[in-house]
Amino acid sequence: MIKWFSLGFWELIARIVLRNRILMLSIIVVITALLALQWKNIHFTFTEANLLPDDNIVNIEYNAFLNKFGEEGNLVIIGVKDDAIFTPKAYASWSKMMNTLKGDKAVDLVVSLNDLKKLQKNDSLETFELVPFVDQSKTVDPAYLQKIKKELFNDLPFYEGLLFNKRSGSIRSAVYMDKKIVNTAARKDFVLDKLVPAVETFEKETGIDLRVSGMPYIRTLNAKTITDEISIFIGASLLVTSLLFFFFFRSFRATLISMIIVIIGVMWSFGFLGLLNYEITVLTALVPSLIIVIGIPNCIFLTNKYHQEYKIHHNKAKALQRVTTKVGMATLMTNLTTAIGFATFVASNNQLLLEFGVVTSINIMALFFLCIIVIPIFHSYIPAPKERHIEHLDRNYVKVFMDWILRNVKYNRFSIYVVSIVLLVISIVGIYEMRISGSLIEDMPKKEAFFEDIVFFEKEFDGVMPLEIMIDTKRKKGVMKLSTLRRMDELEETIDEIPELSKPISIVNLVKYSKQAYYNGNPDYYDLPSSQEQSFILSYAKNATKNSKDNLMKSYVDSTGQFARITTFMRDENGDNIAKIEAEIRKKADKIFPPAQYKVTITGKALVFQKGTGYLLDNLLSSLAFAFFLTALLIGFMFRSFKMVLVSIIPNLLPLMLTAGIMGFLDIPLKPSTILVFGIAFGLSVDDTVRFLSQYREELKKNNWKIRKSVYATFTDAGLSMFYTSIVLFFGFSVFMLSSFGGTIALGGLISLTLLFGMLSNLMLLPALVLTLNKTLANEQDFIEPKIDIIEPSDAEIDDLEKKKLDN
Repeated sequence: MIKWFSLGFWELIARIVLRNRILMLSIIVVITALLALQWKNIHFTFTEANLLPDDNIVNIEYNAFLNKFGEEGNLVIIGVKDDAIFTPKAYASWSKMMNTLKGDKAVDLVVSLNDLKKLQKNDSLETFELVPFVDQSKTVDPAYLQKIKKELFNDLPFYEGLLFNKRSGSIRSAVYMDKKIVNTAARKDFVLDKLVPAVETFEKETGIDLRVSGMPYIRTLNAKTITDEISIFIGASLLVTSLLFFFFFRSFRATLISMIIVIIGVMWSFGFLGLLNYEITVLTALVPSLIIVIGIPNCIFLTNKYHQEYKIHHNKAKALQRVTTKVGMATLMTNLTTAIGFATFVASNNQLLLEFGVVTSINIMALFFLCIIVIPIFHSYIPAPKERHIEHLDRNYVKVFMDWILRNVKYNRFSIYVVSIVLLVISIVGIYEMRISGSLIEDMPKKEAFFEDIVFFEKEFDGVMPLEIMIDTKRKKGVMKLSTLRRMDELEETIDEIPELSKPISIVNLVKYSKQAYYNGNPDYYDLPSSQEQSFILSYAKNATKNSKDNLMKSYVDSTGQFARITTFMRDENGDNIAKIEAEIRKKADKIFPPAQYKVTITGKALVFQKGTGYLLDNLLSSLAFAFFLTALLIGFMFRSFKMVLVSIIPNLLPLMLTAGIMGFLDIPLKPSTILVFGIAFGLSVDDTVRFLSQYREELKKNNWKIRKSVYATFTDAGLSMFYTSIVLFFGFSVFMLSSFGGTIALGGLISLTLLFGMLSNLMLLPALVLTLNKTLANEQDFIEPKIDIIEPSDAEIDDLEKKKLDN
């Protein structure tokens, strides 16, 4: 296998490609056509990202909850804070909107002011009846509407926190979607084609600003924004990278073929998504743009080598042959390490990350084959480079910068180490300032109207992020026992005292309302029945909770009466405190509910997300360790030297530490989007390391194992390409900062910053380490070829010669 990576192997590859140009291009066209046929299988995800593996206990408990009570995220809320809603015109428009939504097949239940029901005792049937709260025939009377407002706010505590805020006067309607369609395309159709137009019509008719939120609404508009941004990212990535490529090479033809290659790569990326039947998620939506940003450096590296070779002998055929021969191995290794960086996500045991890792790593390797085939073939058909095309090799400002770096590597290595150590210490201080974010909406587009609506409901109704508590009474019909209800009520009092949580909702609310209704609607009796009252009030309540589409409480007790559910909502800003909140609820629940009689499960989307963030953080460490291990294997394969492995790891570890330190100092939290930065950045940053060391390995052979000479030759040959590719990656990832999503902005900005640090580290620290350790490393190169016994000048002699050259 080793001979596959020898010069003879790459000479064979170059010969095959250049002698079978039509065949090679035909194969690429056929592959592109076949993958294009898979585009029909591409579809956007309709479920939320779950960062936990299926076998995690948190997921198991959450799925058990869903099996009992169905999808929790089926509530859409429409709110308003305007007294004008209690005027005849506005009320009529509101009723029309709500009746329109209620009549849609996607809606299971609507609880709204216009058709609000209140419990009323029916002695003859020994039950409570749901009777209309509003007499529709009187709603043309402004005085009657004001009376209704007063009665709602003062006499119906059951609906407080659910439909109105007594303190501020805001009201809202609850639209419960059919749970069967919440995670399907029908949800999007309802939200975009029915809900949004109905709200816009109301606002146009009345001039009243409505607020809309709830998980189905948020998820739909969030997904629409992601879809819209895919084209923006692709366009911006193509524009930025093409301009940079043309600026570097001043060649329209070379720029054109690079753009064609990455466009084919984008087409392939969509094809692989369809072929693998993967959904477009918040992560896989980034893949096409990543392909552009990662593909252009390949084109730069190969084109730059072609120009370097052509400048030496002005023989186009010879230059094209040597492009593949000399840098084929380095290009393969750099793409392989990048693919490995993304492939480490496969080990996460999480479907979202697994799909992202698989499709990205496959496409990166596909890009390598595209570049190594298409670029030599394309340049074989067009005229040889003109003088203006290769002027970039001697461009003064780049040459000055590269000479400055080389001078520091030669004569100021101690200063490089001191600066590196100081930066490392500062980074460690910053890392201790880092925090983990449990926010579900922190990364959502803050400029979008639906984010402002989230903030409104957070303020008026104490949040929209559900936290669920499921109580298993371990016996059928155990929920409606008065002892169980009292235990639930005691737990709800604890929840109500937690400032981060909203007023809880459960079957207890209905039983309290039943007692109030039994005493003719007197709000003073809104409480659990006493032992003497339970026999007749609970019998009324049980009859009232029979299956009915208008029964608001039917989702809070399962069909067997064994399981009960308490729902509360949390302000998103309190996501960081969810572990403390969970512990507080758990402590009280363990005290109230004896484990022998009850099982209490705390779950919900907010909790699952926070646990997923913690899991992702743990997984980051293992993924990075795995990436370091695989990189070490590659370097060990090339050099058979443990010290060279250390030399390759240190320059890539420092940029990651610097980025983590900056996150700590700038209070950028660890969250799903920022956690991914480290794996992606390492996979890209280590490219320069592998490229430098691969080239250094070849230079050792050519220069009779003279390490200093080989290092300087490697810097001269590969340094410019490393600089160009790093600049392209920096600006390429910067385009993600055009996003509306805070997470994508952070991802782009932090990766760009890490890659900038990585470039400087690989151009300065890496060669400095190789030179400093040259005496010990020299003894470990014998594995490559028999070492020729040549006396090498001392360090002092070489330094004197280099200084004389610079002086001249």
